[in-house]
Amino acid sequence: MKLTKKISVIAFSITTTLITTAVINNTCNTAAQAVELVKNGSFELDPLVDPSNPNVTNPNVTDWIKSGDPIDTSGIRINNFPQHDSGNQGLSIGSFVNPAYISQNLATNIGSNYNLSFFLGTDEDSSQVNNIFQAFVDGNKVFDKINTINVAGSPFTQYNLDFLATKSSTELKLGGKASYGFLYLDNVSVKPLSVPESSTNGGIAITGLLGIWLNKKRLASNIKLNK
Repeated sequence: MKLTKKISVIAFSITTTLITTAVINNTCNTAAQAVELVKNGSFELDPLVDPSNPNVTNPNVTDWIKSGDPIDTSGIRINNFPQHDSGNQGLSIGSFVNPAYISQNLATNIGSNYNLSFFLGTDEDSSQVNNIFQAFVDGNKVFDKINTINVAGSPFTQYNLDFLATKSSTELKLGGKASYGFLYLDNVSVKPLSVPESSTNGGIAITGLLGIWLNKKRLASNIKLNK
């Protein structure tokens, strides 16, 4: 009887440990789904040169790399025109001849799906419109919007698109031009759509196999004790 009781205690202890591990894995998977990959996507890290004068903007954009002709990239600056209720700042793209871009490399898992989200606006009106905005993932164009006119009083529109990561480091590049005004960008975000739950499934499978093994051991022990 003591042997049977001891085996039952071991079974309960190991099974409890595996269940606890499965719960932890599920918690980690849920948390991982909310991980933000973009750094400084709200453009709040660089203070305005003069907050009281929106025309004196900051050309520094922490965590982002500018690319394009120097004349055009000089128009990429921090402004005090954020997407509604999302902080105090945003990004202006003021290139008017050729598109200018910002980019950064994201740590991604090969084979995983991600969601790219951002808010885009412009101050060009219907009388003069000539703007382009593009998004690239690892050099592949995934978004190309031309001649966007925003509704007055609601200058920002949110855009969402999904992509599959094929590398462990994925370049995200965003930018464009506005010949008669500015493009406004804010709240750039990239998050995983899902996380594989193989660890949890593996724990459940192991629990099942362990149960079968313990049942066999218990039967063998009972036979020996009854002899």
